[in-house]
Amino acid sequence: MQRPTPTSTLSAIAAALALTTALVMQAAAEPPSARELLKRMDANLTFETRKARVKMTVEGKGRTRVYEMVSFGRGQDDAAVEYLEPRRDKGTKMLKLGDELWIYLPAIERVQKISGHMLRQGMMGSDVSYEDMMASRELEKDYRASVTGSGSHEGRDCWLLELKATKKSVSYQRRKTWVDKETLIPVKQELYALSGKLLKTWTMSRVKLFGERRFPTHMVIRDHTKKGSSTTIEMTELVFGIRLEDEVFARRWLERRH
Repeated sequence: MQRPTPTSTLSAIAAALALTTALVMQAAAEPPSARELLKRMDANLTFETRKARVKMTVEGKGRTRVYEMVSFGRGQDDAAVEYLEPRRDKGTKMLKLGDELWIYLPAIERVQKISGHMLRQGMMGSDVSYEDMMASRELEKDYRASVTGSGSHEGRDCWLLELKATKKSVSYQRRKTWVDKETLIPVKQELYALSGKLLKTWTMSRVKLFGERRFPTHMVIRDHTKKGSSTTIEMTELVFGIRLEDEVFARRWLERRH
């Protein structure tokens, strides 16, 4: 029986290492399932409670408007927003409970209900609809998803995710999403109507760590139905898991004065 020579042994070890390395690299390149991606995205982006101070900059029609507000969120169904600046809009409040949304306008001291197609109109003339701003639903509940490959966005490696709505009541029937492979945040989304028309592009950046959660603190939204329009949202303060007053999520809060 012929014994292996040192050279042949080394060659075999090198070949085995090369094969192992190739298999590891192949495994690393394998995308997670679409279901797993959605679950991990939802784990980052949804919450039990949240409080944020928000700066919203709206650009379009040759002028720039800046708003500052404080927002509260509770689960996937309840949200509240109070405008702090500019002075003319100070005290304007919005409250969402389930599928119902109300707005309080201090100038006329009246609460109005927003429903139907109005929910998809731009809030304060921005590119962000009332639904966009105040919704926090898990994507997994409304969409069927598939991983279509890999790509990049602003130098970040991403999984490409295609989402198709499972119900017609959803605002965006299709989403093309770039999911950062490291943070699992959707850093870019193209939002489409049922007809296939591109409605909005939404990008997210400046991802920060909050405990075990990663969350984007800078967002830019472009409404392609408006020429030369864009809206930037900056989270200047952000806290998760905070105890919120029950009164914030009651209709009487809308008319409460400080």
